[in-house]
Amino acid sequence: MHPSLRVLSSRAHQPLIKFLGKRTFPNTPSVPHAHPAAPAEIKSQFSQFLKKIEASVKTSTPASTALLKDFWEAPERLWKQDIEEAEIEAIMTGGASLH
Repeated sequence: MHPSLRVLSSRAHQPLIKFLGKRTFPNTPSVPHAHPAAPAEIKSQFSQFLKKIEASVKTSTPASTALLKDFWEAPERLWKQDIEEAEIEAIMTGGASLH
């Protein structure tokens, strides 16, 4: 009845996308360097910039990087705020109730 359908159905579908293979990621981090398109003055001073960054990281206090276990250990300004009914309505309607 429809010979073209029988011919087409006998072939397996071959996707048009071609995959390159399994991705591989480097095991070691790359050496920091200036961007290839950076101006020459930045490229020449990049080593000095790295030294300044490393010095500032070494002098930082460990208390500034401490993680909080409970929310009440954080400053009060970061605690969850009460949401007003108008804000809830705006969220639920996707902002349509604002107009």
